[in-house]
Amino acid sequence: MQNRPTIALAMLPMLNAELMTDAHWSRLEALCRVPDREALTTFAEPRAFDLLAQAEILLTGWGCPMIDTHVLDQAPQLRAVVHAAGTVKQHMDPVCWQRGIAVTAAAAANAVPVAEYTLAAILFANKRVLRLQQRYREAREFRWWPMEFPRLGNYRKVVGIVGASHVGRKVIELLRPFDLSVVLYDPFVDATAAAALGVRKLELDDLMREADVVSLHAPALAETRHLIDRRRLALMRDGATLINTARGWIVDHAALEEELRSGRIDAILDTTEPEILPAESPLYELPNVFLTPHIAGSMGVETQRMADLALDEIERFVKGKEFRYAIRAEDLARIA
Repeated sequence: MQNRPTIALAMLPMLNAELMTDAHWSRLEALCRVPDREALTTFAEPRAFDLLAQAEILLTGWGCPMIDTHVLDQAPQLRAVVHAAGTVKQHMDPVCWQRGIAVTAAAAANAVPVAEYTLAAILFANKRVLRLQQRYREAREFRWWPMEFPRLGNYRKVVGIVGASHVGRKVIELLRPFDLSVVLYDPFVDATAAAALGVRKLELDDLMREADVVSLHAPALAETRHLIDRRRLALMRDGATLINTARGWIVDHAALEEELRSGRIDAILDTTEPEILPAESPLYELPNVFLTPHIAGSMGVETQRMADLALDEIERFVKGKEFRYAIRAEDLARIA
């Protein structure tokens, strides 16, 4: 390809090794001039000064240093940032948009494994797998389990989705083949748009009351801090399950811990507050809690789906097309 733009990488080295296969490198080098395959972890080293001076595109990932005015001043030819991960808020200063830098991210690709995890969690939750596994281990005999767990099963259960984000929408899509009723809370989605998604729009309190499973997919914004608080947790019906694959920020964890200690509800938690719970946290031991260490998002080979999307976006840019997943300045106030 003639007139290939120069690209530099900025991310954690371990991610670079996992993210990019030989096929990815071959495709990238066909699209762009890659003066150095080694990703930058800081913009304050001599190697960075040289790469930034040349770069027309930055391919970033988890661990990318902050791109601010000082960095942009060192990168006079920079025209685009392609983030091979989800959120760009942790490493991109708003000045990037003010300088006219085109920005895109692989949030749509990262949404896929989160939605897959959530689908499995919803189906297991309604089958009361968490509780039944414990009871069967204790009983070690035949029981008529629906007597012990009323309303056992998925048929016509109500699933509440909080947030029509990339992940929320993907979960809705994955739930379509099942005999479930899906309801949605999102202040940016009206009843007509919800109907187009195949779901029923509810206010959040009504969703908390009605749903057998509540799955959180809202971004971590000032407005969503402890959105699921003590009062709203108390609205959940007995035996309901709360799933959080978004951010611990969204839930009042002191209130959640109290509810879970009571045994009234269950929880499937991939994200918590703090991110790593203290060793003495009861959430590690409670029988009605299924706890995983923030693994729902892209892990291992799943990161390569994000590389695929990033390379698709780079190809569009090289060919003079707009990014498919462009992030605009006005999006920042409502995205993760």
